[in-house]
Parts: sequence; structure tokens; C-alpha cells
Amino acid sequence: MHHVKRAIIMAAGRGERMHPLTEKTPKPLIRVNGRRMIETVIEALRENGVTEIYVVVGHLKEQFGELEEQYPGVRLIENPYYETCNNISSLYVAREHLEDCMILDGDQIIYEPSILAPEFERSGYNAVWTDEETKEWLMQVVDGIVVSCSRTGGSGGWQLYSISRWSAEDGRRLRSHLELEFEEKRNRQIYWDDVALFCHPEEYQLGIRPMKKNDIIEIDSLEELVAADPSYAADPSYEADPSYAAQL
Repeated sequence: MHHVKRAIIMAAGRGERMHPLTEKTPKPLIRVNGRRMIETVIEALRENGVTEIYVVVGHLKEQFGELEEQYPGVRLIENPYYETCNNISSLYVAREHLEDCMILDGDQIIYEPSILAPEFERSGYNAVWTDEETKEWLMQVVDGIVVSCSRTGGSGGWQLYSISRWSAEDGRRLRSHLELEFEEKRNRQIYWDDVALFCHPEEYQLGIRPMKKNDIIEIDSLEELVAADPSYAADPSYEADPSYAAQL
């Protein structure tokens, strides 16, 4: 068994699909039913004994400063590439912390803290089985090992969620592959997840950690935000965004 010793929370992006809210507030700091999204992640990690937490920031980075004061053990890492690169850049700047690590996104809401339990047998992702059609990344698993992943979704597979665990060995391997892709190949417009799942899949034997769909919510758009917290539907600030009005 492996044991998570630290966590990296990705929180550098601009959250463009949630404008105009994210023009003044970083997406992970948006309150949903009174709680900032990233706080549900940090508090669930701490509940599981993970207190060494690195938050990668970029857009409106100064607003994250109080997290270091509020939660002992939280440290901020600035991503200077966030405006021109995809999120591979965020993991690249935090690459020295990848051994025995959990990687998460800051713009999700954790309802069931046990899904962040630190013990694990094999590096890999939290996932939910789905028979229904989905457009999210969908993994096929044979004998406990991920054998393929579809970026365009499908049905009858394990939907990937933005929670993953990496052993010390796989963390070192992931670091070397990040440096290869980011520094040498300058492959900077990909998701960091592409590195293990698509760029170097033969180098890993990833597993999954099953969970239930209602254990977590990933909020990617204003429509999903309103579904999670209907009070936002009446917020007059949305009137500045015609695309949001169209969604309603």
C-alpha cells in the first residue's frame, strides 16, 4: 500500500466559461451555498490527515493569500505560464512535490471526504462507473488497470474525475515526463493528464478508485453553478454576459 503525504491543488486558470463572475473572483474562490469551492477540497484533505498542501495560482493570485493564514500547511506556488499555456504548466511548476502525492482541481465541491482517503494500491484516478452517454473522459479498465481512455466520452466505462494519486515511483516518472513534454518538446497546450494517459501510457499501469457520482461536483460552467446553487440565477451581474442569458 502507498500513502499520500502531500497534495497539489490546481487553481491557476482564468475560468473563462464562468465569466463574468471570474473576472473579479478566481473560480476556486467562488462560493457555492456559502462555501468557497477550494475550501471543501482543503478541508476534506485535512480531514484525511493530508496537511502539506500546495495550491498552484495564477489568475488573480493575490486573492488566495489568506488560505495560507487560514490553513496551516497550505503553501502557494505561482504559475507564470497560466495565461499562455494549458494546465500542464501548473503541474510543471509544482513538479518537485509529485512523490506520494494527490493532485486535485480547486474548482470542485467535495461532499464525501472519504473519497480523498490517503491509502492506495496503484497510482490512478477517482472514477465513477457510467452506463449513460457522457462527453467527459472515459476510461476502460481490465483487471484493475486502465487500458484506454477516450477524451470524447462514450458509455459503459469509468468517468475520470480530477482526483488522482501518485506513488513515489510514479511521481518521479511523471515529473520526468512533464519536463520532457514542457521543456524539450514544448508541448504546452495539453492537459497535464495527457502526459500519463496519452503521451506515455506504456510507462504507467494506472488503476482507479471507485466512488459515487454524488460524492463530488465539478463545476465547469455558469449553468452548472446555478444547478448547484440556484441563488445565482437571480444575480444581476450575469446580465453583462449574453451567453449566460441564453443558457437560462
